[in-house]
Amino acid sequence: MPDYPVCLIVTAGANAFAEEVSRHNPQIPVKCCPSADSALHVYTDETIVFGDSTMVAEVLQDMPAIKWVQSTWAGVAPLIRHPRRGYVLTGIKDVFGPQMSEYVLGYLLAHELKIVDRQAAQQKRTWLKDSSGAMKGKRLGILGTGSIGQHIAKSAVAFGITSIGLSRSGAATEGFSTVLAVARLHEFLEQCDYLVSTLPHTPATDRLLDGAALLALPPHAYFVNVGRSNVIDDAALMDALRNGRLAGAALDVFDQEPVPQDSPLWDTPGLSITAHVAAISHPHLIVPIFIDNYRRYMNAQALKYVVDFDAGY
Repeated sequence: MPDYPVCLIVTAGANAFAEEVSRHNPQIPVKCCPSADSALHVYTDETIVFGDSTMVAEVLQDMPAIKWVQSTWAGVAPLIRHPRRGYVLTGIKDVFGPQMSEYVLGYLLAHELKIVDRQAAQQKRTWLKDSSGAMKGKRLGILGTGSIGQHIAKSAVAFGITSIGLSRSGAATEGFSTVLAVARLHEFLEQCDYLVSTLPHTPATDRLLDGAALLALPPHAYFVNVGRSNVIDDAALMDALRNGRLAGAALDVFDQEPVPQDSPLWDTPGLSITAHVAAISHPHLIVPIFIDNYRRYMNAQALKYVVDFDAGY
C-alpha cells in the first residue's frame, strides 16, 4: 500500500470538500479545518494544503513544511501577495466557464430586454411599451482569452454575438474573431457593444479600465465584471453611468466585500450588484482537480494549473 500523505483542507466548507474527496478516493487522509485557527491547531508538519486562498494566506507562514497548496478558488491573489514562496501553488481552471457564461449572457439579455425597466414599470402599474433591443449582430469584447473567456465567447455564438478578445500577446484564440494585444486597448474598446472582464488580479491589470478607457467605449456599451475588481476604476465607472456615457454595468467583484452600506455604488443608476456569485467553487467541480493533482504529487509528476508567482496567475 502506498503511503498517502495527509492533506489539510482549509476552507469554511471543509467538511463538504472532505466528503467529496472521500467519495473519489477514501484512502486520502484529510484534516478538516473550517477556520485558520483550526488549521494551526491541527497542523503537524503536513506538506499539502487544499483550501481557499485568503484563509491559507493567513496560516502559510506558520506552516513551514508545506510543499504544495491547491487553491479551491480561481483567484489566488492573497497567496501571490504573500512573501513566502518556495512551494508549488496550483489553481483552478476549466470548470467555471459554464457558470460564468450563464451569468454574463443573463445580464446582457436582461439589458437588451429591459427587464429592470419593465419590473420598475410594473411596480408603478405603468404599461411600458418600449421595444427591446437584440443581441444578434452585436460585438462582445472579452478582456482575457483564457478558459473562461473562451467559454463565454463560444456560448455567445448561440445568440448571434461575435466575440473579440484582448490579451497580453494578442495571439489568435479559438472562439474569437479577433484578438488584440493590451497595447491596443482603446482600439479594442471602440469596437465593443458589450464588454466583459475575466482578468485576474495582477499589477498589469490594475485599473486597466480607467476614465480614459471608459471614454473609448461607445455610450451604448454594457459592462460586466466577473474577473477581479482591480481592473475597473469605480469612481470613473460611476461617473460614466451617471452621465450617460455607458448604458449599464453588472459587477460581481469588488475591492471590499460585502460592499459597505454607505458606498455610492449602491445608488449608481444602471448598475447591478451581485455578491461574488458568478461562479461558485462547488466541491463536485473542484475536488476532481485536487484528486488528479494529488495523484501526480504522489508520483512525482508535474502538477496541473501551476501558478506563476511573478505573472500572478
